[in-house]
Amino acid sequence: MDAPLQTTPLVDWHKANGARLVDFAGYSMPVQYTGIVAEHQATRTAAGVFDISHMGRLRFDGPRADQLLDHLLTRRVLDMQTGQVRYSLMCNEEGGVLDDVLVSCLESPSGKVYFLLVVNASNRAKIVRWLQPHLADFPDVEFHDVTDSTAMIAVQGPKALEICKPLLPASVFSLGYYKAKVTEQMSKPCIVSRTGYTGEDGFELIVKAEDACRVWENIMMAGRAHGIAAVGLGARDTLRLEAGMPLYGHELNESIDPYQAGLSFACSLKDRQFIGSDALAKKSTDQGLLKRVGIVLTGRRAAREGSELLDQDNRVVGAVTSGSFSPTLDKPIAMAYLPSEVSQPGTVLDVDIRGTRVSATVTVLPFYKRP
Repeated sequence: MDAPLQTTPLVDWHKANGARLVDFAGYSMPVQYTGIVAEHQATRTAAGVFDISHMGRLRFDGPRADQLLDHLLTRRVLDMQTGQVRYSLMCNEEGGVLDDVLVSCLESPSGKVYFLLVVNASNRAKIVRWLQPHLADFPDVEFHDVTDSTAMIAVQGPKALEICKPLLPASVFSLGYYKAKVTEQMSKPCIVSRTGYTGEDGFELIVKAEDACRVWENIMMAGRAHGIAAVGLGARDTLRLEAGMPLYGHELNESIDPYQAGLSFACSLKDRQFIGSDALAKKSTDQGLLKRVGIVLTGRRAAREGSELLDQDNRVVGAVTSGSFSPTLDKPIAMAYLPSEVSQPGTVLDVDIRGTRVSATVTVLPFYKRP
């Protein structure tokens, strides 16, 4: 018998506001409310609010928490300053990606410094299991999975900061990109980070589970005059695809390494050892690796995951990892891994969409950058 789906603290709000709920990574999550295109466009032109409480939130306390994470992550942690957030990867010994994560160095109101790791919902159980033997090597590090006791809400879009102004202390508006602060939202404890997964500016908030509905309602009320929309997973996917951001299980998995994925910036190899570093050092100079690229298709039909890409000699050279119609660009776009000889921008290929060949052109990522 299948286990019942987990829910976020905001599930009742989603149901009451017409969300279509689907199973995503074992959670009942809203895929859309009014419609994917409308929610996508609201985020690009005004602001969208997203329930991302299904993401895993793992806390590390103790004087050697930074040493533990520096051993586990591809990005350097030992030099992180309080309030800093870094995008990083966890790899296996062969350099394959176990997950892509955000690591934050935070300071509590009492002055205690700790680290928070945000992991993908689909990988949370795997990462917690994988951590166990490494935690045993650092008995002075306290580890807590705080996913279920907290909620996570993203506010993204060109009006996101303006909407949040009456809701958050003035100090958070001086935060630079990839910075975070432990603060309050209307007297409720709140971690605010200047991060997101849409290609737009905005904040991601972590609050206590019992405060989630109040914080969400405050955001919706403050954003009503600015055109804010509740946004589901459907538009979150089209937004991140336009922004050229990889999704675990599509562009990332344990057989893909960061260099193939175009994520060399997230690998700090110099003067340090971490799990997978030896393998990644070799891959960093390998010119024969497949490369993640963007694809723009002719016509209106989107190529879905698994659609084959063929060169001018009718040879299959790759397959689509993510594809959709882009509401912003008004054309179908996709990502794929291709060998170097056909991965140059401007290369023309064919995509097989359910037996129909459609012309497509390789392009640089991202497809969209905010003005």
